Amino acid sequence: MLSTLPQNLHFLQQQPLSSSKFCINFISSYKHLVLIQTMYSLGQHKYLPSFHHQSCTSNSLLYKARVYCTTTTTTNSKSRSGNKELAIEQRLVLPAPTAVAATNRLIESDPSLQSTWPHRAWVAAGCTTLLISIGQSTKIAADLHMWVEPIIAGYVGYILADLGSGIYHWGIDNYGDGSTPFVGSQIEAFQGHHKLPWTITKRQFANNLHALARAVTFTVLPINLVCHDPTVHAFVAMFASCIMFSQQFHAWAHGTKSRLPRLVVALQEAGVLVSRSQHGAHHRPPYNNNYCVVSGVWNELLDEHKVFEAMELILYFTLGVRPRSWSEPTSEWLEETEIPL
Repeated sequence: MLSTLPQNLHFLQQQPLSSSKFCINFISSYKHLVLIQTMYSLGQHKYLPSFHHQSCTSNSLLYKARVYCTTTTTTNSKSRSGNKELAIEQRLVLPAPTAVAATNRLIESDPSLQSTWPHRAWVAAGCTTLLISIGQSTKIAADLHMWVEPIIAGYVGYILADLGSGIYHWGIDNYGDGSTPFVGSQIEAFQGHHKLPWTITKRQFANNLHALARAVTFTVLPINLVCHDPTVHAFVAMFASCIMFSQQFHAWAHGTKSRLPRLVVALQEAGVLVSRSQHGAHHRPPYNNNYCVVSGVWNELLDEHKVFEAMELILYFTLGVRPRSWSEPTSEWLEETEIPL
């Protein structure tokens, strides 16, 4: 934006100083208000100033909004050289809070973000199935006085659930579309999530979890019926629980610290749940890292050793399918966050 000011100075020099005004309307991403004031001497107008952008690599989440830049010119007759000075004052004006609040209310009332009774039924079924598995593991372990193996199995299930969430997240981010059998709706939802990441925090609980709860119910229920090994039940219960609730962990990773429960913030900071800063990197270019959304413990290892890039090459040379991460992200793939009111 600032790089356009030198061209505008040519226009200003031809106008009466008392009426030289111009306005620049642009769309950009800013978090803070900026006030810039620059003074130039008319006697030195041939030496036009140059402006340089500085890139910001902050982990803060930016929001995309229409911002207005107004610039006015005045004269200063107190210059030492006796020449009048041209003062250019620039102010960025953020959208009115009432407009933002209206937008948030509109999104919150979006039917696609609301829970339905079938959603709640599937989440209830998933939770019941998990509780049965946990209960069986605990009862059988108590009868056999065997605790070490189930505890270790539960921990392994927790670790592998993070890896599983990363592989699944990578898959639906890069392959398939809305017409893909079984997971088409999730692929479509995740693509929309990259355009408006913060809207996941507006999804109601059952709406966010019902798809994974249905998968957990159909997978874990048969195991509950045929298996009587406490170690297997401990592994399955922990793994399935983390997978089912991974979308809630994901939503918390998009939340603001002040609005999250203290326990959730503590677990994020301890590395038990994926942190906001770690997952925030997934929503910044090149959009091909930090896929794991349970604890995030696998992210550094997978990204450092380019595991997903290797898998993409294997799929490309064997099946001829290009992942979406190889294409330049569209302008819609921008990290956006709501304005806290």
